Amino acid sequence: MMRTLFLQAPSFDGFDGGAGSRYQARREIRSFWYPTWLAQPAALVAGSKLVDAPPHGLALDDVLAGVRDFDLAVLHTSAPSFASDVRTIEAMKAAHPSLKVGLVGAKVAVDPQGSLESSRAIDFVAGNEFDFTLKEVAEGRDLASIDGLSYRNEADRIVHNAPRATLTDMDALPFVTPIYQRDLDIDRYFIGYLKHPYVSLYTGRGCKSRCTFCLWPQTIGGHKYRTRSVGHVIDEIAWAQKAMPQVKEFFFDDDTFTDDLKRAEAIARELGKLGVTWSCNAKANVPRDTLKVMRDNGLRLLLVGYESGNQQILFNIKKGMRVEFARRFTKDCHDLGITIHGTFILGLPGETKETIEETIRFATEINPHTIQVSLAAPYPGTFLHKQALENGWLDDAHADLVDAHGVQIAPLHYPHLSHTEIFDSVETFYRRFYFRSGKIASIVGEMVRSPEMMKRRLREGVEFFQFLRERRQATS
Repeated sequence: MMRTLFLQAPSFDGFDGGAGSRYQARREIRSFWYPTWLAQPAALVAGSKLVDAPPHGLALDDVLAGVRDFDLAVLHTSAPSFASDVRTIEAMKAAHPSLKVGLVGAKVAVDPQGSLESSRAIDFVAGNEFDFTLKEVAEGRDLASIDGLSYRNEADRIVHNAPRATLTDMDALPFVTPIYQRDLDIDRYFIGYLKHPYVSLYTGRGCKSRCTFCLWPQTIGGHKYRTRSVGHVIDEIAWAQKAMPQVKEFFFDDDTFTDDLKRAEAIARELGKLGVTWSCNAKANVPRDTLKVMRDNGLRLLLVGYESGNQQILFNIKKGMRVEFARRFTKDCHDLGITIHGTFILGLPGETKETIEETIRFATEINPHTIQVSLAAPYPGTFLHKQALENGWLDDAHADLVDAHGVQIAPLHYPHLSHTEIFDSVETFYRRFYFRSGKIASIVGEMVRSPEMMKRRLREGVEFFQFLRERRQATS
């Protein structure tokens, strides 16, 4: 087995490029998701090491200091971080010329040829689900025999092997939490709406929804929800509960954990026996009965992608959701005491000044506990990206999706709505949502009841206003 380094490379300061992050960018509040997509193959490769540079404050020199300890390095990349990741690879090769280096992630899965052509320092890229592809590379197999791989051969020609078959037996994947414990400082991972410290992991891959903007189902996971068995999930949580007793919350990062309601209820009942606090991604259509089962068995929070309060925009993006269902679902959560972190996207196809106003009013009406407002990001490989190119909504000047500091930009524009109008609407949204007397009173009450929450919210407030200042500077 080759000595293998799995690396989330240094990037923009505070850049959250982990695979658990819907949009790779710097956040309004500094936060980091776990590099689960790297931890998974690391668990398959004996003797490997996982290094997640951004949350651990590691610079390129820190990475280069240990590069000679490895024969193989695999980096997770994204559209915004790709150029920086390539520079990291070139520096690693300069320090250790015999090192074999490959890239994984949606960016290279969508464009393996262009990715390899970008630098001769890149030896291979792995497409789609790459767990067992990387295991076979680390075993030293002939690259020509490995499905799911594109590589540069000895004649310096780029070769594309057959795609790897979709993984169906999800229980064949080992636990990722032992890799977290072995290689990561879990105190470095922080999400504003989750208890700290938290741990996130996947219980399944894929999402049956067809949202036009969503990156992972269209590039890596597919549209069939393939799941681990209930027992396999519970065994990992039980292991992590004992091995990392400081963890206060487990988050299931499946695109839509509630796609299979009976399974969600079954997992919830077993989690209830363990006495853990947990949260998950959910669509705003979960029946009240299922919500109650989950709440009664430790569910604390749901991360819900509302996206828009305008029904036509939801139709345009194939969300498969009706606004009135979302209202009823949210009321059920409020009644049951389930906290909601709601996510919204501005600048989707069909957006106007009027629909932005409608979405802001909708958010304040349903009143989730906290929100995240993102800008529509047309990642390569998504239907939204194809739409944007065909309709002239995306120009070259905005194709990088983030600015020079890693802050998300408004890449899309429409004849009736400019980049600047969409970009500025994010701050308007945040201010109108949070600067309400009822919301301020709720946050202050939360802080008064908990010294720990007082400390967190004050820090987040400072970071939030700094974020707003940086956004203004980016447009000035």
